[in-house]
Amino acid sequence: MTGARQVGKSTLLRHTLPDAEYVTLDDPEDRIQAQKEPKLFLSRFKGPTIIDEVQYAPELFPLLKMRVDEDPHKGQFWLSGSQYFHMMKNVTESLAGRVAILNLAGISTRELLGEPDAAPLSRRLSTPVKALPVGDVFERIWRGSYPALHDGRGLTPEEFYPAYVQTYLQRDVRDLARVGDESAFFLFMQLVAARTGQLANMNEIANAADISNPSVRHWLSILEASGIIAFLEPYHSNANSRLVKARKMYFLDTGLAAWLGGWKSPESLARGAAAGAFLENYVVSEALKGAYNGGQRPDFKFYRDHDDREVDILSIEDRTVVPIEVKATSRPDGRTARRLMVGDTLKLEQGQGAIVCMVDKIYPLSETIGAFPVGMV
Repeated sequence: MTGARQVGKSTLLRHTLPDAEYVTLDDPEDRIQAQKEPKLFLSRFKGPTIIDEVQYAPELFPLLKMRVDEDPHKGQFWLSGSQYFHMMKNVTESLAGRVAILNLAGISTRELLGEPDAAPLSRRLSTPVKALPVGDVFERIWRGSYPALHDGRGLTPEEFYPAYVQTYLQRDVRDLARVGDESAFFLFMQLVAARTGQLANMNEIANAADISNPSVRHWLSILEASGIIAFLEPYHSNANSRLVKARKMYFLDTGLAAWLGGWKSPESLARGAAAGAFLENYVVSEALKGAYNGGQRPDFKFYRDHDDREVDILSIEDRTVVPIEVKATSRPDGRTARRLMVGDTLKLEQGQGAIVCMVDKIYPLSETIGAFPVGMV
């Protein structure tokens, strides 16, 4: 199980497996033993075992493979970690075909509203569900999705995010990048947050951060590896050379992006110039969570050509395209709906798409495009 720090990986595993033995390699003594004497370390555990932050001891993976090959009984080991690239490198090298991979993000709106089993967004664009009131959407965006902000303790974003980022800089950034200047990386995070929902322009970020292009690419990979950001790839085919090829970047937690961007309240965020970008980021992150929670590997794309025709999210299944556009408006129009008719252009079947916006109910705008409340995302 992978995911950013403090999204609830350990809590979920320990709740699901109350009788399993538990060890975390955040503990220096256990980490050193796992690194220096991995065979002795594993010999301590006889039943189902949860090993948390397992990426700190890659020495364990060959021995885990041997244990599983000797006894193929499922559920012997449950591994979690907050550094996706390190985890997956060792999994693919040592445990390919022997492990199921789950990704955990922050709490989704469907979970907060008591509908954790709701279908992924792209499959329910014409189905009403319980809605978050339109007036509460930007409070949800500003607060974010980390469980600690929703567990009833009254913790505020101003209290949570500074400590979270400091821990992240001191642990994951040092481990993944050996970044000596934490303040430079923090500035880089702020610059990326200011560009959430935009194309990843390496030159622009490099100039603003006063670092090289290779450093930008490397530091973005760190944010991605540790579950802070995600990218949507552009949809393109050899048949259409006029499509934009750069990726778009999004924060998996909008609250973290809002804090890094200096937004002090949901009201200021809703009124600010970045409102549209944050609304788009929110819908994309919720769509990703819905796929993760359904046990799926999300494969969303976006569409943009050099004539500035754009669709924020494309979900493609069985040669059918489901287009989703996000607009900070309460009056979506037919012109925007027509721009979502990209099936013929992409040589795919046109599916039921939607404009996700500030309306309070689902209603049709055309035969295949409807208005969809952002509160139902």
